[in-house]
Amino acid sequence: MSEDIRSIELTRIAENHYRATAPSGASIEFGRGEGLMTPVELLLAAVAGCSSIDVDTVTSRHTEPTKFDVSATADKIDEDGASRVDNVHLDFDLAFPDDEEGRKADARVERLVGLSHDKYCTVSRTVEHPTKVDFSIRRD
Repeated sequence: MSEDIRSIELTRIAENHYRATAPSGASIEFGRGEGLMTPVELLLAAVAGCSSIDVDTVTSRHTEPTKFDVSATADKIDEDGASRVDNVHLDFDLAFPDDEEGRKADARVERLVGLSHDKYCTVSRTVEHPTKVDFSIRRD
């Protein structure tokens, strides 16, 4: 099993408003409030995005999709005062040109979605498997 560290830095912008920045410099703001995605919505976006990249990478070798929309839903569960999500579902709404290359791309979608779920999407595989989360606290 290889270890390859992934990381982000999180900065508070204002009350319940944060910016996550990747080592590449890319960033996204989120939190709780007007115009902000919540952390749970970011989790759903990460699951949908991860699988979308897997599908898009292969199908785009054949042709550009004419439609590529993915929605992600989940049930919020409250258990003894603790909440989590369950039953995460991705709905792929894809279309390709009606030509030979478009049909080749379309013919691969079901298999690609399955492979993403079973093998390649780090995000959904992490959500589905027990994952240790710990923390440390520093004070200046």
